[in-house]
Amino acid sequence: MIYDPKKLLLIAGPCSLESEAISHPVAEVLADLQSSHPDLNVIFKASFDKANRTSLDSPRGPGLEAGLAMLGKIGQIFGLPLLTDVHTPAQAASAAGVCQILQIPSFLCRQTDLLVAAAETGCVVNVKKGQFLSPAEMPFVVDKLRKSGAKEIWQTERGTTFGYQNLVVDMRSFSLLKASGQPVVFDATHSVQLPGAGGGVTSGQREFVPPLAKAALAAGADGLFIETHPEPEKAISDGPNQIPLAELPLLVEKCLRIWRAARD
Repeated sequence: MIYDPKKLLLIAGPCSLESEAISHPVAEVLADLQSSHPDLNVIFKASFDKANRTSLDSPRGPGLEAGLAMLGKIGQIFGLPLLTDVHTPAQAASAAGVCQILQIPSFLCRQTDLLVAAAETGCVVNVKKGQFLSPAEMPFVVDKLRKSGAKEIWQTERGTTFGYQNLVVDMRSFSLLKASGQPVVFDATHSVQLPGAGGGVTSGQREFVPPLAKAALAAGADGLFIETHPEPEKAISDGPNQIPLAELPLLVEKCLRIWRAARD
């Protein structure tokens, strides 16, 4: 088991595996956070392919082979568990050779063949609740993974479509999702997206990440998903949502205090 209920689960990293010059400084900060906080459980995340882009012209990242090589190097150097997205059943086995956690993107959370392939690798599966699903529909997704052999399942709340390029987070969803008995993570950065609102790219409101993250932990979330980048304004994807790397340690420390208080 990777999840430990006695520790705050933190899934963090850049949105895309742009380069070692971007990913290694992020991993170094995350490794320092891990060594400084015994009640923190840090996972490095990054995507080798951003397959769901608003525009055909948007950059997607290094691809499967180069991306997995970059992730493997990060794991060797910094000693952090690794998470990446898979978009097709064929990618699952390759990604499982490097990563300990496979993530099912929100738009693909009902794709049975993808869920089965991820579960059959033996990796932890983190499935994001689709923006189009209610919490009451997620037990069916979890059931697919469980019946396909998944030994550890995480659920991630990333907001619900509210209409016209906006998302909303219902704090009741954490209690509803936890009823399945699986850990629940709050995606604090994708929840502040303004999908497609940037003239062909996704925009966002990163200023709302800290209050939403704290509220989610107070409402019972077991972990946080936070994308971070040394220079978000230069990121190839989701820049407006990502937390500047220099601001991450203080945000994590504040969130830890909320998480501890919520469990007293």
